[in-house]
Amino acid sequence: MSENNVNAFLLFTCPDKNGIVAKITHFIYETGGNIIDLDEHVNQNQQFFSLRIAWNMSNSTIPASQLHEAFEPIAQAFNAHWRIEFSNQKQRVAIFVSKYDHCLQEILWRYNMSEYDIEIPLIVSNHPDLKPIADAAGIPYHVFPITKETKAEQETKEIALLREHNIDLVVLARYMQVLSSNFIREFKNKIINIHHSFLPGFVGGNPYKQAYERGVKMIGATSHFVTEDLDEGPIIEQDIMRITHKDTIKDLIRKGRDLERIVLARALGYKAEHRIIVDGTRTIVF
Repeated sequence: MSENNVNAFLLFTCPDKNGIVAKITHFIYETGGNIIDLDEHVNQNQQFFSLRIAWNMSNSTIPASQLHEAFEPIAQAFNAHWRIEFSNQKQRVAIFVSKYDHCLQEILWRYNMSEYDIEIPLIVSNHPDLKPIADAAGIPYHVFPITKETKAEQETKEIALLREHNIDLVVLARYMQVLSSNFIREFKNKIINIHHSFLPGFVGGNPYKQAYERGVKMIGATSHFVTEDLDEGPIIEQDIMRITHKDTIKDLIRKGRDLERIVLARALGYKAEHRIIVDGTRTIVF
């Protein structure tokens, strides 16, 4: 059946015990699935099991629409947290930006190259500066100017817009606003941010100048899920670059931009491919 001309992705966590992989793979075999990727991890400290498994459903004996119901008894038997995603259901992503364009440009370039199997139905900003980039990409650009007095009202409008467009994921591509607790709760574990990795050592508006004056030997970038604890959400991806005494402040800023755009692009790729499990304050990225 055409409904089954898809790949299914199972993300599964539960207390560790014998037979989990055997039970799940046998279920896939019995229902006519063909496993194309499998990765697992056991947290030895907590004796907690995590799994990502992908399989093709072309010859499945049950329709994709009934897969969740069919798999439920196995999940219940292992007291598991789990979800199943399908390759024909593209995640709908909203990108939030301010005035810096490097992360947005990187994401749109990869999106136009079909590197991401997602949809980007809109871009949101608190400034009009990057609208020409959105226009060139053919993506609607929504401006919500934000002040201290209007923040709550504007965020309410933003949330309504995201709900209207059935947004699955929000990517903060150097969006220079701190989201409210209400906004974050509306999209728990569905907001990805990027920032330099100088935190908490160099805070404020000019971290690269501070880093230069301290003579740092490396710089980095971190992409993470947004939580109510500012810049302390579960880390998805990080990278670093070596720095020497020959590098100027401009060099640090340029290299920092390169890291930010690449690290955020990777994080979005992992999310688009259903590779991330949030494990408390950590992530497991398969």
